[in-house]
This record gives sequence, structure tokens and C-alpha cells, in this order.
Amino acid sequence: MWRMPKIDKLFTERMEDVLELYERPYNQEEPVVCLDEKSKQLLEDARTRLPAKPGKTACRDYQYRRGGTRNLFIAVEPKGGYREVAVTKRRQKRDFARVIKELVEKTYQKAKQIHIVLDNLNTHFASSLQETFGKRITKQLLKRIVFHYTPCHASWLNMAEIEISVLSKQCIKGRIGTEAQLKEYASAWQENRNKQKAKINWRFTRKKARRVFKYRLKNIHKI
Repeated sequence: MWRMPKIDKLFTERMEDVLELYERPYNQEEPVVCLDEKSKQLLEDARTRLPAKPGKTACRDYQYRRGGTRNLFIAVEPKGGYREVAVTKRRQKRDFARVIKELVEKTYQKAKQIHIVLDNLNTHFASSLQETFGKRITKQLLKRIVFHYTPCHASWLNMAEIEISVLSKQCIKGRIGTEAQLKEYASAWQENRNKQKAKINWRFTRKKARRVFKYRLKNIHKI
């Protein structure tokens, strides 16, 4: 159930910070990346599907075998028209840490600084990096990362949720039986979206937020 957020100082500070970030012009040296994850249950057909024939549609049996769940990390650069999907068996701290390390060292290795927008899930913090890689490597990674957190109960401010919705509708809505198949589908979808340079047109600005939530800028400091 959706919960109405408390519009306090922390809420407005975080919202202003994220929305200010979204309003900046595109800068390849300082990409803005929104990151979130989604679970997907693996369901494999118990019986072979009957193929389509002239006058008849393909037929699938209602029975299926459960194959557990997999996690999908979705990192999207809204103004750059780029996204990456990583399929993992779990969504633990080390999984999050490895995704971040991949973004820093490979995807955005030429960027001076990477702004990463996250919600407040307990794995989404620098401590996950330190537990996974140790202090030295974590310190090196954090030199080029700025984490920006959405307010509590306002994860809709993370544009990764929009990209997850597109992924769900276009790619993984139906029954998928294996991890290999899930990776294949996600990879093909990612490649196609990136070829299109599909971007997200975000329209909720700081000006609109101040009008909707009716808060004052007094005592609000940049995070």
C-alpha cells in the first residue's frame, strides 16, 4: 500500500537535490544514472507448447514448474539514452556493490564523476561496497561517485522506476523459464533500447514540487 510521505525538512532537501540534478543539462563527464532493481519469478512450461497452425493460435498448458526468482538491476541514464540490465541470483549487498563497481570501472570509466540516484533500500549504501571490496577499493570508487537518495516513501522520484516499467511491459511480462532465457531477453531489450537512444522526458521540476507540496525554501540546505 502506498504511504503518504511526511513533508519535513529531510523530505524536501532530498527532493530538491534529486530534482535539481534532473534539471541540469546533459554532461557526458558527469552522467546522471538512476539505479533500481526488480525481481522476476522463473516459470517454466511443464509441457511442450503446441505451435500455431493455419486457423489455430499457439497453445500453452496452464501447468508450469517454478524455477525460483532472479533479480534484475536496471541502471538508466535518462538524458543520455543509455541503460544496462544485470541479472543476479539475489539482491544482496555484494550484488549491489558489484553493479556499482561495473558502472565506475567499465561503463563510465571516462567520466570524472558519476551521480547515482537511489532509493533507501538497506543495500543501497557505501557500506555495501566496503563489506564487499574493503576500504581501499571502496575509497577509490567513492572518489568518482555521488549518491543521491530519494526521500522515504517517494521512490517514484527515481527515474529507474519508469525504465523498469518499460522493461516489464516490453520484455519480461510473460512466462520465462530459466535464468539463461531471462538474460537473453534482457540483453536483447537493452541493445534495442540503446540503439534507439530512448530517453526519459522528466517533467516534474522543483517549481512544480514547491507548488504541489506547498513547502518553503527557508532552512533548506543543499545536500
